[in-house]
Amino acid sequence: MFGTLSDRLAATFKTLRGKGRLSEEDIDATAREIRVALLEADVALPVVKDFIAAVKERARGAEVSQALNPAQQVVKIVNEELVEILGGETRRIRFAKQPPTVIMLAGLQGTGKTSLAGKLARWLKEQGKQPLLVAADLQRPNAVNQLQVVGEQAGVAVYAPEPGNGVGDPVEVARSSIDHARTKLHDVVVVDTAGRLGVDEEMMQQAADIRAAVNPDETLFVVDAMTGQDALSTANSFLDGVGFDGVVLTKLDGDARGGAALSVASVTGRPVMFASAGEKIGDFDVFHPERMASRILDMGDMLTLIEQAEKAFDASQAEKFARKLSDKGGKQFTFDDFLEQMQAVKKMGSLKSLLGMLPGAGQMRDALEDFDDKELDRVQAMIFSMTPAERENPKIINGSRRARIARGSGTQVSEVNQLVERFFMARDMMSQAAQGKMGGLPGMGGGMPGMPGGGMPGGGKKSKGKQPKQSKKGKKQRGARSGNPAKRAEQIAAAEERRSQGTGAGQLPSAFGGQGGTDGGGSGGSDNGDVEIPGDIAEFLNKNR
Repeated sequence: MFGTLSDRLAATFKTLRGKGRLSEEDIDATAREIRVALLEADVALPVVKDFIAAVKERARGAEVSQALNPAQQVVKIVNEELVEILGGETRRIRFAKQPPTVIMLAGLQGTGKTSLAGKLARWLKEQGKQPLLVAADLQRPNAVNQLQVVGEQAGVAVYAPEPGNGVGDPVEVARSSIDHARTKLHDVVVVDTAGRLGVDEEMMQQAADIRAAVNPDETLFVVDAMTGQDALSTANSFLDGVGFDGVVLTKLDGDARGGAALSVASVTGRPVMFASAGEKIGDFDVFHPERMASRILDMGDMLTLIEQAEKAFDASQAEKFARKLSDKGGKQFTFDDFLEQMQAVKKMGSLKSLLGMLPGAGQMRDALEDFDDKELDRVQAMIFSMTPAERENPKIINGSRRARIARGSGTQVSEVNQLVERFFMARDMMSQAAQGKMGGLPGMGGGMPGMPGGGMPGGGKKSKGKQPKQSKKGKKQRGARSGNPAKRAEQIAAAEERRSQGTGAGQLPSAFGGQGGTDGGGSGGSDNGDVEIPGDIAEFLNKNR
C-alpha cells in the first residue's frame, strides 16, 4: 500500500547523501519533494501542511546543522514526525476492572467489520481471554450467519438469539448479551453492529442506542484503508454523532495509496489501535506507529518479524534443531527437520509479507511481487515423495531416486536436483552459524555457502575461500618439511646437526631469540627446538654478518 510513497521518499533522501552541510535551498527542495510524495499518497492536506512545517523547522535547527551526517539526521526527523501523525505511541485495550469488558465495533458496510470481529476475538483468545461475539447486525442479509461462521473459525462462542435479516431488536440483543456473558463466564464481549452504505440519522441513532445500552469500555470505528479521503469525513461524522475511542484499519494489504491510514489519527484525534492486513483469520495485530513509519521509510519491521517467529516456532524444537546442527557438522539434520521448519515458517504468514519486513525490502519489490508463495507447497510435495530412508539420509538420493521423486511430486528432475543441492548448502550454512564459524567480513575466513570469502551473494558453490597463488618454482616452499616420513627424519637429523655445530645456515640470530648471534656462539638464549628458516633467507643473513 505504501510502496509508491516509500520509493518517492527514498529518491528524495538519496539526493542528500554526500552533503556535509544542508543549505536553505536543500531543505526547501527536500520539503517540496516530501510534500508532493504525501499528496500523491492521498494524505489529507491539513496533515501534510503540519508535517512539512514540523520537518522544516527541525531541519533548520542545531540537530541537523551540527550533525556529522545531515542526510541521516533528516531521515531521523521524517521518521519521528511520521510516528507522530500515525498516533505517536501504541494504544492498548483498556480492560474493565469488573468483567466483562465490552468492545463495540461500528463502521460503514463493506469495511470488513464482521470479519474483523472474528479476528479481534481470536486475538483476544490468544491473549488468554474468553471472548463472546454478539450478532447485533440484524439488518444486513446473512450477517448473523456470517458472524457464526467467523466465530467457528476463530474458535469462540457467538451469541445470536435473533435470526437477523431484518428480524429482531439489535439494542435488546446487545443489552441481553452482557447478562449472558456473565452467566457463561466470558470476560470480553465484542458487539458487531449494523453498518450503512453512508452516514445517516438512522445509523447514528441505532449506534447511540446500543452504546447507551451496553456502556462499552472501548468503541472502535472500523475504517477501510482503501477508501481514501471519504473515510476521514465518515470518521469525523461518526465522531461527532456517536463518538469512538480508537480506529481499526482494514485491508492494509491492498494496492490503494493509503492516505487514509496516514491521516485518520491526526484528523480525528483518536489513535489507530489495530490493523488487518489480509483475509485470513490470523492476519490481525496491534498497530505500532513506530513500526509502520519504519516500513514506510524502508527500514524494515524486525520486531514484528521476531514476534511472529516466536509464535510459530516452539522453543524445545528450536533447541533440538540447534543441537542437531552443532553436532557432527550438522549431518544429523534431515529433510524431516527441514520440513518441520518450513511448515513453521508457513504458519507465520505469507512469505512475501515476511520478506517485506526486512530492511531494504523496497529495493527488491519487483522480485517480491513476482515471488510465488506456492513454491513452498512444491518443495513440500517433493519432500513428501521421498521415502523415510531418503529423508533421513539425503546422500542416497541418486539419479533414479530423483526421477521417481519428480514423478511423485509432479515436478521436474531439475527442481529435485536444486532442492537437494540447496538443502546441503543450507545445512552447512546453518551448521557453521550454530558453531559460531560464520565469516562476517571478507577476509575473515569461513563464510556462507555461495558467498565466497564471506562477501555478498553472487557466486560460486560451497565457499572454500580464495586460494593463494602457488609459487612458480614448485608447490613446496624451500625449507618446508617433507610429507615423506623417511625424508622428514633426514631433515630433522640435519637440523639437529646444524644446531650442534653452532651457527649454521638455519640458525636464528639472537635478535630472533636464537642461540647467539656471533661465530663464537654467545650466551644461551631460549631454546627454539627444531625451528628453522628457509635456506635462501639464512644465506642472506649470513652474507650480512
